[in-house]
Amino acid sequence: MTYKEKAQDIYNQIQQGNILGAFDQYYAENVVMSEPSGTREGKAACRAYEEQFLNSVQEFHGLEVKKIGSDEANGVVFLETAMDVTFKDGNRVNMEQVSVQQWEGDQIVNERFYYQNG
Repeated sequence: MTYKEKAQDIYNQIQQGNILGAFDQYYAENVVMSEPSGTREGKAACRAYEEQFLNSVQEFHGLEVKKIGSDEANGVVFLETAMDVTFKDGNRVNMEQVSVQQWEGDQIVNERFYYQNG
């Protein structure tokens, strides 16, 4: 599979409710994930953050990959996504973001998320 196809598979699995399974399959032990709220290093810390996010969610209403592109020669994938979610506090939020993934072999070693904070 190309890097673009692997990234698409991650989001296909997320749409089917297999969020942590996709994470376990595609993220490296030494992964670094960055976003406006901070940076996490290592698979265990990043997975714990994902679990915390999932535990704050009451219901997912939808996830859409709006755009996806890749630089296969350099192992880079760019995605624009939108997610509609209701949190346990009752807030329903439409979240839009861009992410840039750096791949090595079959796993992501670095992912950075860009979105409007707040």
